[in-house]
Amino acid sequence: MSTQKQFAEKLLQIKALQINMQKPYVWASGWNSPVYCDNRKVLSYPYVRDFVKSELANMVLEKFPDADVIAGVATAGIPHGIMAADLLKLPFIYVRAKPKEHGMGNQIEGVLEKGQKVVVIEDLVSTGKSSLQVVEVLREQGADVIGMCALFTYGFPIADEAFAAANVPLYTISNYNALLEVAEEKQLVGADQKELLQAWRVSPSTWNK
Repeated sequence: MSTQKQFAEKLLQIKALQINMQKPYVWASGWNSPVYCDNRKVLSYPYVRDFVKSELANMVLEKFPDADVIAGVATAGIPHGIMAADLLKLPFIYVRAKPKEHGMGNQIEGVLEKGQKVVVIEDLVSTGKSSLQVVEVLREQGADVIGMCALFTYGFPIADEAFAAANVPLYTISNYNALLEVAEEKQLVGADQKELLQAWRVSPSTWNK
């Protein structure tokens, strides 16, 4: 079994990934979704947590061997980024969604020097908008963002286009295609339901309206 499918299976086992065709989840964007991913649950399961830590560290070593710094996206990317950075013995920083409203007013916490090669760690990529905002903040501070690693991506075309336009290579431990394969193999969904799940990924904004 591929790493992508192994991790999708683990996420389903701990209910970090859930599929509900009868009562779709509503995202903050207003989209209806038959799938919900909450990777924060990984933190409560040591064996899954170790798997993520190892896979992220290996991914950085393989894809970005010249990385100087690991940056976590607040808040969900922070713990995974810290664990990977610790295994790699690399400095760690994290980036807030907006500058702190008191104290130093920092948006980037930790030590970042201009020109350092940074790999961003994210927990989940949907449209890519919030993830790429972090890249923009880092670049404005002089960082050389060489790529991003995440636990899971829905693989929306809009995200693929956004990452390509921003010149940010994205690698993930698992993805939506792997989820569908595992869900079908485990008989969590039938062939008709799989078609509906595939249709959602193509046009999530209009699905089930």
